[in-house]
Amino acid sequence: MTEERDTDIIIAEDHKPELNNDWSGGDRKPFRTSYGKLMMWYFLLSDAFTFAGFLISYGALRFSSPSWPVPDKVFATAPFGINEYFPNGEAPLIFVTFMSFLLIISSGTMVRAVQEGARENKRGVVFWMLLTVLGGAGFLGCQAWEWTNLIVKENMTVSTNPFGTYVENGYYLDPETGEITDEEVVEGETYLLHVAGQSHGEEAADDHGDDHGEAHFAYSTVPGDYPGYVVDGLRPDGTGDPTAKPFIHRKYVVVDEETNEQLLKVQEFGPPAFGALFFGITGFHGFHVATGVIFLLIILINAGSGVYVARMNGYEMVEKIGLYWHFVDLVWVFVFLVFYLL
Repeated sequence: MTEERDTDIIIAEDHKPELNNDWSGGDRKPFRTSYGKLMMWYFLLSDAFTFAGFLISYGALRFSSPSWPVPDKVFATAPFGINEYFPNGEAPLIFVTFMSFLLIISSGTMVRAVQEGARENKRGVVFWMLLTVLGGAGFLGCQAWEWTNLIVKENMTVSTNPFGTYVENGYYLDPETGEITDEEVVEGETYLLHVAGQSHGEEAADDHGDDHGEAHFAYSTVPGDYPGYVVDGLRPDGTGDPTAKPFIHRKYVVVDEETNEQLLKVQEFGPPAFGALFFGITGFHGFHVATGVIFLLIILINAGSGVYVARMNGYEMVEKIGLYWHFVDLVWVFVFLVFYLL
């Protein structure tokens, strides 16, 4: 009896299925994929929820606010004097479109790198991954220029939004005399608050004075209330605050439809959430791009040195970084749609 049991145990052990070392507790890989790829999918799924939360928050604030900056006005600058070739010196969304083009092209080169990896073509993998790195680095360089322009030249920060939007039609006051001019204020139009002494002065007034009724007029850099404008920087007690930026707020009048009375208005800052959300979301995405470029370089070096061939696991790392890079590109499509087109 004992010998029969021992024989049964030996037979059972001989027919025991061989377990895959990658997965304990079963002999099949979930979704027929490797552990590394599955973990990458888990990470991308969780990251997608994070970005979705940011974009939904932006949308909620965007459509609940009575006014919001028009993207065509906020993102209307480009380097190398490109603005000069467009009407009014504005190149709406031209530069950010170029940024998006770079990222989309880099996604295509990443596809080619994965294809060459499947063919075990080391030189092809290195070549196409190098182009992907250049595309990602170019995108980061463009984003750095965009941020620098918004922060340094246009004075936008996470707490200050100098891009306001008119909610009523009206007419500007003359900056010097305070009299009503023929210069119209158009409802829904976005304006940029300038800093006294930086964006307005004798030269700026001479260049644009004929169009805006400000010929040969220089705004004061001293905080205070003037006939046709206000300069920020006063404390509640009336003294000047040297740490405050002296933004210029032009005055204008609107007509009350019920009483037909002229009401005096002053340009105001735009919703502060715009700057905070813009720098937060695009910065978070830029961090992902920078991280991707670093890992692309590491995998590129490993592929070129033959590490993956020596490991006998093919170019699976190229596939995994490819999944990440395509995710980063896809997220940018939604960021571009939300920030630059809505």
